[in-house]
Amino acid sequence: MFAIFQAAGWPMYLLLIASVIAMTLIIERTFSLRSNKILPPTLLDEVVRVYQSGKITPEVLNQLAGNSPLGRVLAAGLRNVHAPRDIMKESIEEAGSGVAHELERFLTTLGTIASLAPLMGLFGTIVGMIEIFGSQTATGANPAQLAHGISVALYNTGFGLLIAMPTLVAYRHFRALVDGLVVEMEQQAVKFVDVVHSARK
Repeated sequence: MFAIFQAAGWPMYLLLIASVIAMTLIIERTFSLRSNKILPPTLLDEVVRVYQSGKITPEVLNQLAGNSPLGRVLAAGLRNVHAPRDIMKESIEEAGSGVAHELERFLTTLGTIASLAPLMGLFGTIVGMIEIFGSQTATGANPAQLAHGISVALYNTGFGLLIAMPTLVAYRHFRALVDGLVVEMEQQAVKFVDVVHSARK
């Protein structure tokens, strides 16, 4: 394998770096975007109980905000629980936009690698082809040597595509996952607002 990297030239090492970064980000996002970590199943019920008990202290709010992304959104609503509905919803939306931005962290980098890897591979192949044809003498070249050189140069394109395909799949998956988590978070926040304002009537 190392011999292939050496033969394919220095652009192959750029692709290797890109593949390591992509794999690291995929693993990190897989662990960070677990549903039970973002949206703890019983958290909304617990927040409603805290609201109904009237024990809304700064310590409770800080603990809730540090619990999970959903906790941060609900804590913003709980801080404005005595405000009019519009103000409460606005504070929740502001917190939600910050949480959504955090959930999307590294996805742009992942998408960039998926788009750039085939181009990097093509660049490596072109560099290899330039070196092959630049080293030919005026008397011609051995066709077998030339064919071997071209096949080695094409390793770059193949490796670039090999990186791009799973990275693109992962990017699309995480993008859809984040969108789904944000929608679910919004629905739970709206339920909390409805509970608060129905209790006032």
